[in-house]
Amino acid sequence: MTTIKQVAAQAGTSSATVSHVINGTRFVSAPVREQVQKAMLELGYRPNGLARSLRSGHTHTLGLILPDSANPFFAEVGHAIESAAFAIGYSVILCNTENDQNKERMYTDVLENKQVDGIIFVGAGENRESISKIVQNGTPLVVVDRDMANLELDCVTTDNFQGGLLATQHLLANGHKLIGCITGPSNLTPSAERVTGYRNALQGAGISLDETLIIRGDFHAASGYTAGLKLLQHHPRPTAIFVCNDMMAIGTLRAASQLGLKVPDDLAIVGFDDIELSSYTTPLLSTVSQPKQEIGQMTVNLIIERINNPSLPPRRNVLPTRLVIRESSAR
Repeated sequence: MTTIKQVAAQAGTSSATVSHVINGTRFVSAPVREQVQKAMLELGYRPNGLARSLRSGHTHTLGLILPDSANPFFAEVGHAIESAAFAIGYSVILCNTENDQNKERMYTDVLENKQVDGIIFVGAGENRESISKIVQNGTPLVVVDRDMANLELDCVTTDNFQGGLLATQHLLANGHKLIGCITGPSNLTPSAERVTGYRNALQGAGISLDETLIIRGDFHAASGYTAGLKLLQHHPRPTAIFVCNDMMAIGTLRAASQLGLKVPDDLAIVGFDDIELSSYTTPLLSTVSQPKQEIGQMTVNLIIERINNPSLPPRRNVLPTRLVIRESSAR
């Protein structure tokens, strides 16, 4: 490997001058800086990132823990976080836990051993063990898409209650009175909040809730298909369904098609998340949009602020959702 000493000899400068050019620790005139950079290029010199990290106390890397990278919503949020981090010179180490708590614990240890500057949990579920450990160790942390009540940490969430309310009010405004709901896992706060919005919309319209019209899924398309079949064989059959994420809504579209129902003529469907795929379904899927780019940018801003100032008080940021009306719920 080429050394700083060799670069200095090639450029006709001192090793200290080369170090100042690399690290920006002292003013170096433009001609000398260009000389040094030319020598580095000619010799193929690459600065030792580990040594620089040890000197600065920062690795300029972030750990990103996703529960399911195959889920388009998490993939799109992860992409937004990586892009925002890259724009300010940070690399991101991606860890996919597949909702496995053992993998989550292992990845948490790996990231801390690699001395990442901060860790971002996206959709970390309600398992608090790994998160509590990171907080205790003092590693800067931001949790995304979960509101970890009673833990002193930074988090970024969206207004899931508002989203469920908007989706159901839209269906009510289109004249539907028998509205089913396919929800996610009962232990996840976002899922519960979306259902609460659905319940409140029905109550506000003076419609009695039939609990048999709420079917639980797991946020995957297959569960939306199964739950959709079950709902659509309910008597009386609902004329509309609010589905708590887009992947399950896509499964419900298939269930309706299999039963010979036309969407939206026989059945209106509204999903949640506004993943890119929702713009390409047949019919196009109405959905509640989560601002994924804003989530990514805000998350990176929070983690960098936390890295630079560990004494900041915990911050809880709730971003608004909005309804995107497409063909699947047309009047």
